[in-house]
Amino acid sequence: ARTAMPYVAMKCGICFQPPSVILIYKDDKEDKTRQRIMPVRNFSKFSDCRLAAEQLKNNPRHKAYLDGVSLHQLKKLYSLLKGHLGGESLAESLEKFRQEETINPEEDMNKLDDRELAKRKSIMDELFEQNRKRKDDPDFIYDVEVEFPQDQQLESCGWDVESGEEI
Repeated sequence: ARTAMPYVAMKCGICFQPPSVILIYKDDKEDKTRQRIMPVRNFSKFSDCRLAAEQLKNNPRHKAYLDGVSLHQLKKLYSLLKGHLGGESLAESLEKFRQEETINPEEDMNKLDDRELAKRKSIMDELFEQNRKRKDDPDFIYDVEVEFPQDQQLESCGWDVESGEEI
């Protein structure tokens, strides 16, 4: 039983022709930097990027090598490949991925189907964890008090008016 990870991922990228995921990693046993090319098979512009990323990450042949690569990064690589297969430029694919991974505050999430809503909630959970301050963080402050300026006219909202009053 090995306790230390024998492979440390350094860089991970995508090659469009032939479609493959390329991993640059350090082999701790031999103390060498190596490259692993993992061909992408049965993937089209209609494929699910998240499913493809999960399948690659859990593939027994590649699992040990991809241990240090996040599922989010693999999903992004597959998204870039999907865009390339659909005829998009790299810049267009990156912008499309960025839009899919950000939350639009003006969007009405009550109108989303269950799958899209779950996707938005997952993005919000990830963002929350990234911004979360824990007790052991160096810039953690226990009791934060903020004074909000009162010199501006307060906006009135329809929901904070008593039900019998006119707006």
